[in-house]
Amino acid sequence: MKYYAVIDTNVIVSSMLKHDSIPGEILDLVISKTIVPLLNKEIIEEYEDVLKRNKFGFSNDEVDKLITNLKTNSIFLEREQTLEEFVDEDDIVFYEIVMSARHTMDAFLITGNIKHYPIRNYVVTPKQMIEIIKSKDF
Repeated sequence: MKYYAVIDTNVIVSSMLKHDSIPGEILDLVISKTIVPLLNKEIIEEYEDVLKRNKFGFSNDEVDKLITNLKTNSIFLEREQTLEEFVDEDDIVFYEIVMSARHTMDAFLITGNIKHYPIRNYVVTPKQMIEIIKSKDF
């Protein structure tokens, strides 16, 4: 079964910092094509900008390889404008992409900062997403 999800940047960063972790499992599920990332140009640009910051120490090759993999196995969507209010305006694009996707598919937003988003059953933590997948696949 395939799952469609917008993946917040914090999950991507955490997965690269500690591959043997719950966010790392999310990335493995993306690589195995169990999770199909939902993206747009702004999300890709944010991933690249954040992952290439010196404080993380990722090489440009590592980041480029990940971005290429994400682009190859993703669905690109247009934003659907929301009137919801956000603590961090950078989070809006992630929510708007998941809202756009939900018109045609069962889509999730996976984030480590769940409090930054409206309370919805499709806004989940990495652990919750893994539990959803395990409960439906077994």
